[in-house]
Amino acid sequence: MAQDDDTKPDFEAALNELETLVRKLESGDLPLDESLDEFKRGVELTRHCQDVLDKAQLSVEQLMNVDDDTSGEPFEPEA
Repeated sequence: MAQDDDTKPDFEAALNELETLVRKLESGDLPLDESLDEFKRGVELTRHCQDVLDKAQLSVEQLMNVDDDTSGEPFEPEA
């Protein structure tokens, strides 16, 4: 999405907006220009949701990686 991280909707809000856009587009009542704008927004929302899901999956995989020797070490920030 072209928005900053601070202005991106959370996952649930993005998914709700995407579902609304799909219903509007499936109705077939929108003019072509508006349909294209809504489609573009839908693509942005889809990419945002996929990014959030990818990051969540990575976090879960890291938490579940029992072979990772560093997972049990305390965090030491660099100076």
